[in-house]
Amino acid sequence: SSDQIEQLRRRFKQLSGDQPTIRKEHFNNVPDLELNPIRSKIVRAFFDNRNLRKGPSGLADEINFEDFLTIMAYFQPIDVTMDEEQVQLCRKEKLRFLFHMYDSDSDGRITLEEYRNVVEELLSGNPHIEKDSARSIADGAMMEAASVCMGQMEPDQVYEGITFDDFLKIWQGIDIETKMHVRFLNMETMALCH
Repeated sequence: SSDQIEQLRRRFKQLSGDQPTIRKEHFNNVPDLELNPIRSKIVRAFFDNRNLRKGPSGLADEINFEDFLTIMAYFQPIDVTMDEEQVQLCRKEKLRFLFHMYDSDSDGRITLEEYRNVVEELLSGNPHIEKDSARSIADGAMMEAASVCMGQMEPDQVYEGITFDDFLKIWQGIDIETKMHVRFLNMETMALCH
């Protein structure tokens, strides 16, 4: 809505120090991100040209307000007036954004190493889980993903990673819509993502 856009404009100005663009270091002032174990991936996603719809790879050095709105649109809650086709399109775009967070080299696949990095970052705040345990968790999850995507694998078959179509299969039936949104009620204390 126009009210939400105005709230986001105020938030943008607050983050940028009233400048016309935001750089990655401006996100250092967001307390809710400071505590997020995948903070670096979230911030990177704001500058990923794929998410900005500006190219198949690479990172922007800075983003303007229009770019900021493009990224924030991924976090827009599902509108109850949407028909099923619109809901599915919105869901697919949210999952594409998430896929890009995992696919850090922009090659169109989430490799085991990329997945390990995310899992290790997610679990880094837990003092009871060692790095080797995090690797084992990532390896097990990747094998499960491979079985969902490829069925039973032959012992000598190499799994080269998760494609976006595979990613859609894996997330089928999982409620991404309520997990990936931003609340617009109080912009001063808002978390940039859940």
